[in-house]
This record gives sequence, structure tokens and C-alpha cells, in this order.
Amino acid sequence: MSPPPPPLGRGRKRAARALDAALDDAGLRAARAALAQGRWQAARSLLVQTGDDWDRRGHRVAVLALEPYAQAWARDWLLAEPDSTDAALLHALALVQRALRGKEKPERAREACRAAADRVPADPTPWLGLLMLERGTGTGDETARLFDQVRGRYPDHHHAHHLMVAHLAERHPGAGPDPLHEVYDFANWAAEQAPADSPLAILPVVAHAERYRVLAAAGQESPDPAASGHWSGRRARQVMKAAFDWWLEWEHEGHPRRLVDLNFLAHAKFCEGRGAEAAALFHRIGELATPAPWSYPDRDPHSAFRAARAAALGTA
Repeated sequence: MSPPPPPLGRGRKRAARALDAALDDAGLRAARAALAQGRWQAARSLLVQTGDDWDRRGHRVAVLALEPYAQAWARDWLLAEPDSTDAALLHALALVQRALRGKEKPERAREACRAAADRVPADPTPWLGLLMLERGTGTGDETARLFDQVRGRYPDHHHAHHLMVAHLAERHPGAGPDPLHEVYDFANWAAEQAPADSPLAILPVVAHAERYRVLAAAGQESPDPAASGHWSGRRARQVMKAAFDWWLEWEHEGHPRRLVDLNFLAHAKFCEGRGAEAAALFHRIGELATPAPWSYPDRDPHSAFRAARAAALGTA
């Protein structure tokens, strides 16, 4: 029997909706709700329908794995269908999430991800799980190798690129606001390597925000991103303009993680002081905020998002 959901007040319900990792994927939300009640058949159907859309597959499995009892229900699924590669994959990423919460040994999660990778050699998702685990529990030494494993299977993997940017932004923290920092080189390279319509075009904006996170945590930037000069330099303005122009021309309605990009871009435009452009992005986002980058450097993301949105829309 599944446990009852925790009681939530009206304000906490709004915050939970606004920071829902499922974003705008209604099918994923329905499958997650069923999984929380122990009905894993909906997750099975969802992942079968997803097929080898690797960005969507990685997003859906990662979000399902966040459900607190996902590991237990995935284990039940595996007992019922021992040959199910989807069940093995969900079980592996659920173990990753438990390890990230300190409730599982990281090595057990690594073994499960490696076993899932052996079952589905072409699927980058088990390697995404290993990359997430390395980011949260490892030394970082394996990050580049694991990223290469993901990229070798799907060169434009959205989530993996974001994790790699976050990792690189943390290297050489003493370099200060260096415009030649390696994270910018990587983000520009990845954006240039990707097809013209790839959302990796937003990656230089993500790199700029991740570097701000590191600098602000080290006391080298203002803890208020809108008051920081991080978004006001010539190079920063060029990055923001290029990304905004790409969005105007190429925005992908159907990309599973497009709202992650829109939140990074809206945050950048708001911090840059471009209120009209930020407002256009906030209209597209609606209430679907993401924790990053609104939590940077150490802020309540829901409150930061709501305040920036209200200011940009002129309703403060």
C-alpha cells in the first residue's frame, strides 16, 4: 500500500506546481502520480511510447526516479518483468536519487546503472544517471569521461551538457570573472557543434549563470544577481542577444526541457535589465519555474522567480 501524500497548504501547493520537475509534460505527471500509488504500468506505457527520443527519455526517467518510492515500485516491476530494460533503467536512476539523498550507497547505484547500460548499449540514459551520481557524490574526476559516454551515444544530449557546464564552472574558482574561463569555451564549442535548431544554442547563457553561481558563493559577485555586474559586460550582452535571437527564430515547442532553457534566458534578460525581452520569456514560461538559476547563489527559487516575473511584467 502506498503511503498517503504529505499535507500541503495552499501556498506550498503553488510552489510545488511552479517548481515541478516534470515541467509541462502532462503524460509524465500522470505516470508519476500512478507510480506514487504503486501502479508502475503507466510508467511502462510512457517509456514504451517515448522510444529512442533520448532527451525525452532521459527527462522522463530522471523525473520518475525522483518519486520517493520509485525504487521500491521499480523493483516490483522488475520482479514482474525481469527482462524489462525500462524497469532496470528506472530502478537504476531511482537508486541514484536515493544515493544523492544519502539513503543508498553510491556504489550500488553505480552497479545498477552499469548493468542497465549493458542491457541497452545504445541508450545514453544509464550514463546520464552515472553522470548525475558523479556530480553529487563523486570527486568530479570521472565527469568528463561519463559525459563523453553520453555524448558518444547522443551528441546533443541536453541534460548532460547542462551537467558538464555546471561542473566546468566550478573549476579554478580563484580565476574570478575571467571571460576566458574554460566553461565559456566549452559552451561556445558545444553550441557551434550542434545543429542550427538545437537548444544547445542557449548553453553559453547557462555557462554564464553557472559561473555566477560559483563566483557569488565565493564572495566575488553580489549575492543579488540583478545587482551584479556579471550580466552587464560587452561579452555577456553579446551572449544574451545571440541566445534571445535564436529563441525568436528556433524555439522548440516540443522539446522536453525547453522550459529549463527559457528560465535561464529569462533570468539572464532580467539581470541584464532588458525588461521587455524578459517579459516575453516570462509569458512563455507561465508559472513553470525551474530551481536553476533562480536559486543562485543561495535564494528561494520560487520567491526569486515570482519577484522577477512581477517586476518584468510590470505588476510589482
